[in-house]
Amino acid sequence: MMKRGLLVVLSGPSGVGKGTIRDLFIRRPELNLTFSISMATRNKRAMETDGVDYYFVSKERFESAIANDELLEWAEFVGNFYGTPLAEVERLRQQGKNVLLEIEVQGAIQIKEKCPDALTIFIVPPSMDELERRIRGRRSEPEEIVQQRLNKASKEMELTGQYRYVVCNEDPQLAADIISVIIKRHMEVVNG
Repeated sequence: MMKRGLLVVLSGPSGVGKGTIRDLFIRRPELNLTFSISMATRNKRAMETDGVDYYFVSKERFESAIANDELLEWAEFVGNFYGTPLAEVERLRQQGKNVLLEIEVQGAIQIKEKCPDALTIFIVPPSMDELERRIRGRRSEPEEIVQQRLNKASKEMELTGQYRYVVCNEDPQLAADIISVIIKRHMEVVNG
């Protein structure tokens, strides 16, 4: 019988470098990882691709997914909805793939309730000043949104105790290596 894949949850405040770190470890063959693509109602950014970075959907389609219990988790942030399609995650795990979710704290807490076996990892910045520098460095959002992201980040940092592991992103390559070791160790434990 094929072993069911792990569910790996990666969270952290906006601007902490989740995507950069993910890109440094997700293709490592020994981790057998596949990235779960979330649904989002926000506008696509210039460098993003629909169906690769997110499934960009209307608010109506998203509300229908909530009503029909099609989401493993979902959250609202600055007027937009984000969520993880349940059927896709289950299909991949049944195939023995380890599924990586990059999601909000709110969603991670929902997943812990539904999937107590989920491997939860929170990425923290070296300092809040460094996080602010990174968010402002994007130059992609108005000041009001920057402030909302910073306020949300400080609240999220208070919830690191909800996660099994906390990894500091002072050096993205080191953070990626640490996360790889964590995933490999859990694969060994689950697969006996």
